[in-house]
Formats: sequence, structure tokens, C-alpha cells
Amino acid sequence: MLPSIRKTFIALALVSVGVVAGQASAETLINGAGATFPYPLYSKWFSEYAKVDASVKFNYQSIGSGGGIKQITAQTVDFGASDKFLSDDELKAAPGKLIHIPTVMGAVVVTYNIPGVAKGLKLNSEDVANIFLGKITMWNDPKIADDNPGVKLPAKPIIVVHRSDGSGTTSIFTDYLTGVNSEWGQKVGKGASVKWPVGLGGKGNEGVAGQIKTTPYSLGYVELAYAFENKLPYASLKNKSGVFVEPSIHSTSAAAAAALKHMPADYRISLVNQPGKDAYPIVGFTWLLVYEQQKDALKGRKMVEFLNWSLHKGQKMASPMLYAPLPDSVQKMVEKTIKTIK
Repeated sequence: MLPSIRKTFIALALVSVGVVAGQASAETLINGAGATFPYPLYSKWFSEYAKVDASVKFNYQSIGSGGGIKQITAQTVDFGASDKFLSDDELKAAPGKLIHIPTVMGAVVVTYNIPGVAKGLKLNSEDVANIFLGKITMWNDPKIADDNPGVKLPAKPIIVVHRSDGSGTTSIFTDYLTGVNSEWGQKVGKGASVKWPVGLGGKGNEGVAGQIKTTPYSLGYVELAYAFENKLPYASLKNKSGVFVEPSIHSTSAAAAAALKHMPADYRISLVNQPGKDAYPIVGFTWLLVYEQQKDALKGRKMVEFLNWSLHKGQKMASPMLYAPLPDSVQKMVEKTIKTIK
């Protein structure tokens, strides 16, 4: 049985309180902010790491990748977290050299709430794009029905839900839509924030999952762990090879296999729409953003120790929480990168 992700949220509340009265002098508080995509796993990591080194506490604000990038650039936190890699311009805007540390890989799923359809929905990529463009508006549209023989799709409008905040999950999802639909690429494009043609906004993966759970006939996108935790079904998507694939650890890792043959030294790479019959089409890395030159030597040393722990012990916790661990080849690269942090 998969462990309840909800427990990790409770654990984080215990860990992220920060400096507790009477312990201030003995603790190093490391502040971070950013992506909601890996929040369930990071929560677990921070609570488990407290058992390894009781002298360090992590305070992590799950505010979205856009917020994490802003805060690490402004140096108001010790690390940022993002599922969107920084552009050259964003890196130049930082007051020092920012390093991308990939932590795990995850799948962005198209989740839905259709009364009477508990699971099994199939969607091809073109139809997903057209739903978010507002061109497919009904659940029983023939284009959806053709891929779902035997499924009783209701004659009800599709209520689209998307992120309202700057989001790495959005960056991965819109990267995918841009790759599969030229109209989306021309009219909307990709990024952490886009001008959505239709739909309701929700803040964070939590907000989108919550809206879908409470809104019949809705559809949106979230990281796989959030769909699982909220007991929401998710669609199998037709991939680049023309195969309908369900999101899983296996299909996430399969998507990464082709791309990782060409892994750049700075880890800035997209994993969407990769070839291979087993590859799930909406996959992405999530990164921690850390300055190479640390202002606080003690915090820097503690951060390096945690990063090394996450790269080895932490990876073993990824799969049970529905994230794909880093391949061995990437782990070896990251080990060398961590050594450059001073």
C-alpha cells in the first residue's frame, strides 16, 4: 500500500515551525520557497532529515515556482524550488551564480470529476489542447467519445480549471500543449503564467485539486501525487508514439530515458513529449535553486549536507510518493555539482 501523503503535510507542520523557544541557539534555520509540485515529497524529506541532523530546521513556503524564483533572486530565502528551469535572462538577473539541482521527476496529470465516470478516461493530446483553448466544450463531444467507446459521457459543459499563480506545473503543462497543438503555441504559448483562453483559476496544485474535487464536470491539471491524495481520477493520454499511457513511476521514467541521453551540464532540459511507447507525455524535473557562493558559511555547509542526503537516502522515498527518482547517471552528475557549492 502507498503511504498516505497527507501524513507528510502534518509532518511538515511539525518541522517547519522554525526556531522553537529554548532551541534558537542550537538550530540553523534554512528558509526555502517555491514549487507546490514536489511539496509532498519535500515535506517528507524535511521531517526525516530532522532525525538525521537535529541542528537544522527547514521552513518551506509552498507558494508556486514563480514565487520561488522571485524570492531566491531577491535573496530573501536560502533556496528556491521550481519545476520551470530559469531562462538565460532570469539567471543574469540573479545577484550571483544560481545552480539548478534536479531532485526528482514527476508527472502532470489531467484529472477530472465526471459523475458516473470513476476512471478510465482516455484523451488524445490534440483534444486536451482544444479543451483548454475552449474549442471542445462538452463532455460528450464526438472527439472525446471516439476515444472512449462504452463510456457514458454526459451532455454537460466541461468546466476547465487551471493555475492562477506563477507555476512550474503550468510551465510543464503548457510546454506540452505547445508541442502538440500549433494553435496553442501561436495564441497562448508556454510559461509559468499564461493568459488562459477559458477556465477557473486555483492557487497551487492544492487549489486546483480542491476545485476539481468539489466541482462536478470539471477538468484540470495537477501533479500526480495531488490527484492520488484527493482520490481524483486521471486520464490516460496518447503519447508521441500513438499509445494511450497512464501516468506512473514507470511511464515517467520511460519519458526521461530518451531525453537524458542529452542531459546538459546545467540540467535545463524539457522532458515533455518524449518518444517511446511507454513514455507518459507530461513529465518534468523539479529543481532546487541554490547560489554557488553561499553568504552564510554554516547554512551553506548544512545545505550541502542535506542535498547529499536527498540525493541518496531521499531518492528511496520518491517512488512510494509517486515521484520518479533520478537515474543513476544524473545522480552522479548532481554529486559533482553539489561539490561546487561553497
